[in-house]
Amino acid sequence: MLKILIPTLMLIPTTWLTSVKWLWTTTLFHSLIIALMSLTWLKNMFETGWTTLNPLMATDPLSTPLLILTCWLLPLMILASQNHMTLEPLNRQRMYITLLTSLQVFLILAFSAIEILMFYVMFEATLIPTLIIITRWGNQTERLNAGTYFLFYTLAGSLPLLVSLLILQNTTGTLSLLTLHYSSPLNLSTYSDKLWWTACLLAFLVKMPLYGVHLWLPKAHVEAPIAGSMVLAAVLLKLGGYGMMRMMIMLEPLSKELSYPFIIFALWGVIMTGSICLRQTDLKSLIAYSSVSHMGLVVGGILIQTSWGFTGALILMIAHGLTSSALFCLANTNYERTHSRTMLLARGLQMILPLMTMWWFITSLANLALPPLPNLMGELMIITSLFNWSWWTLMLTGAGTLITASYSLYMFLMTQRGPVPMHMMSMEPSHTREHLIMTLHILPLMLLVLKPELVWGWTA
Repeated sequence: MLKILIPTLMLIPTTWLTSVKWLWTTTLFHSLIIALMSLTWLKNMFETGWTTLNPLMATDPLSTPLLILTCWLLPLMILASQNHMTLEPLNRQRMYITLLTSLQVFLILAFSAIEILMFYVMFEATLIPTLIIITRWGNQTERLNAGTYFLFYTLAGSLPLLVSLLILQNTTGTLSLLTLHYSSPLNLSTYSDKLWWTACLLAFLVKMPLYGVHLWLPKAHVEAPIAGSMVLAAVLLKLGGYGMMRMMIMLEPLSKELSYPFIIFALWGVIMTGSICLRQTDLKSLIAYSSVSHMGLVVGGILIQTSWGFTGALILMIAHGLTSSALFCLANTNYERTHSRTMLLARGLQMILPLMTMWWFITSLANLALPPLPNLMGELMIITSLFNWSWWTLMLTGAGTLITASYSLYMFLMTQRGPVPMHMMSMEPSHTREHLIMTLHILPLMLLVLKPELVWGWTA
């Protein structure tokens, strides 16, 4: 565990001590080495429940894929930010990379924490770097408003979680994930127990976000700089799913009745946010709302609490992390050339940047869950487990997948096809850096098709 954590911490002094000329090269190379080292966690994932144990941290089949996704994303964020950060003063560039690194440290500690309270503290600590990145380096004037939404939604949701964790500590005497399973089952029957159940999940449902408490997400995504959007879509939303999976196991027997309204909310959200996507004019906003739609399926899969539902949720979280991050990178390449996120103003890009169109095509297909990509595996598993629970859900999930396909194709056709507007005749060509970012997003997605058991979680 420490052989990943210590190099990540050492990236901060490296950032501040490197000369200007080698700043981005050094940090990129350093973070890429950390990302490649993190792949060693996959080696003995299936042998026992917990591996690389120490008194505070450990990895198991559920946290390992999410940890590797976190480490994999840092070099990609540095690569994607390089272009628009070069105009900034040197200290601000260093500060930006430091914030991204600190975010990775908090995320590693959150995903590998054995104590639930440590997980809670790290869950909250990720707010600070993200908030600074959004409010300091965001593109538009709305960024302070977006930061306020982001902060208060997450804080308001997670305060009840802290109280419920302290109650859990009092009743069971432990908050360690290793021993909680063996404590005597809680006798949940009273009205206050139902409140406690809701409090346990509320923070994670806001973070996911569940439809109804999702308003902070499109704002934060649209206003954040590229690295902020990437880390929000790829990893920070997954903190909610991970926390839910950890907590759901302790919340029996109330989950049977109490999770119904949340499942219905989540599935209704899949359709509603998909419909919102169909009438978006803003490219980043469309991708942000599509994240809410995909996370609705994940919430449904986790709340059903079958092994298929859990597996599908984890696969979809990993696949969505890579796909959504790739889409934000593509939107950013458009933004850097046209300085506008409006889809109508940047059309017919296939004529100008044909190779970029190939990346747009692959990521759009991944977003609409084309077989045999992991996105489809996850969605099918969740849809099947929901269908076994109640066959009425097939109408909602079916309509959801249909709408997803519609807005993915709409996004592709709006940006790539059609006549080239007159104001876009002089555009700089695509760079090797951009193609490298896309390759590093799509390649893991393609390789997971060959060995999906790496992201199956507990059921492997």
